[in-house]
Amino acid sequence: MQPAAETPLPEPAARIVEYTATPSPTLTLAPTLTPTLTSTATVNPLVTLTPTPDPFADLYIEALQNRVYGGGVLEDVSNVSAPAGFVRKIFKYRSEGLELFGFINIPEGEGPFPVVLLLHGYVDPARYRTLDYTVRYTDALAEAGYITIHPNLRGYADSENGENILGTGDTIDALNLLALVRQQAGSEGLLKRADAERIGVWGHSMGGGIAARILIVDQTVDAGLMYAAIHTNEEFNLAHFEKDGRGNEKVNAPASALALMSPANYLDAINAPVSIHHGALDLVVPAEWSRDLCEALEGLDKEVECVEYTDQSHTFRNSGDDEFIRAMIAFYDRYLK
Repeated sequence: MQPAAETPLPEPAARIVEYTATPSPTLTLAPTLTPTLTSTATVNPLVTLTPTPDPFADLYIEALQNRVYGGGVLEDVSNVSAPAGFVRKIFKYRSEGLELFGFINIPEGEGPFPVVLLLHGYVDPARYRTLDYTVRYTDALAEAGYITIHPNLRGYADSENGENILGTGDTIDALNLLALVRQQAGSEGLLKRADAERIGVWGHSMGGGIAARILIVDQTVDAGLMYAAIHTNEEFNLAHFEKDGRGNEKVNAPASALALMSPANYLDAINAPVSIHHGALDLVVPAEWSRDLCEALEGLDKEVECVEYTDQSHTFRNSGDDEFIRAMIAFYDRYLK
C-alpha cells in the first residue's frame, strides 16, 4: 500500500486593490480631477498539485502480485551431454523484452513428470557457466524423476542483462517462466512430459530470495526449498552485504519502501510447504537468518521444516552435501509425487 499523497493547499484568492492618488492643490479656475489607478489582474484561485510518482512502486510485492505472467515459448536451442537416465537441453525464452537462457533436464520415460525450477546464487558473472555448481542438484532431481529447469539469471552466461533492483527483475523472469511451463505443459516441445499440476521451486543464496517472492506471489506452487537463502527483510541484506546481496549497487530507498519490497512482511501469503537448509559455518549469509525465517513461518502456522548443518559453509560439500541432496529429494517426493 502506498502512503497517501498530501492534500495540496489552495492559493489565496486574488484581491483587487484600488490605488487613489490625490495631487496637491493648485490655483486654477478649472476643477481638480482625482485620477484613480485600479489593478484588475486576477489569479486562478485554485491550483492542483500533481503528486510525485513513487519511483519504487513497480518493485513492491503488491505490484508483483497484480501483474500478469506468461506468454512466449520455451525454445529448444541445443543438446548438451548428460548422465544416463535423462537428456539435457539448452533453452531460451523472453521476459520483459530480454532474451534469457538456461538448461532443462528431462527424465527418460513417458511421464508426466513433476517440475522443479532451480535458481542459482550470486557468482561473479565473469566466472559463471551455464553448467555451474548447481548442476549436481538439478541432476540428482532428474535422476529421481523430476524435470529440472535451471535459468541463467539476468546478466549470467548468455542471458541478457536488465534492471534488477533487489532481484525484482529476476523474480519477474522466474514467474514468467513458471507461467510459461503451465501454459505449455503437455504440448509438443521441451515441456511435453511436464506436469503443470506439480511444480516446486528451489533457490540458493540470492536465488532463495527469489524463491521467497515466488512463494508469496504464485499461490499455485506446490513446494519451495530455500538453501542458505538471503534475508527476507531487505534492510538486513543492504546492511550486511557490500552491494545488495545480488551483486547490484545498493538502492537508496526509504525504510517505508523497503518494507513494501520485503518478503518478510508478506509471509502470511505463503501456502506451500517450505524446506529451509543452512550451514552453521556460513560466512556469507548468517545461519541466523534462516533461523529467523523458520521462527516467523512457524509463528504463522505454516508448514515448514528447518535443517541446520553443523559442519557446512555457504555451499555444502562432501557428506553434508550428500545429506542435503537426500533431504531435498525426500521433501519434493512428499509434496510433488
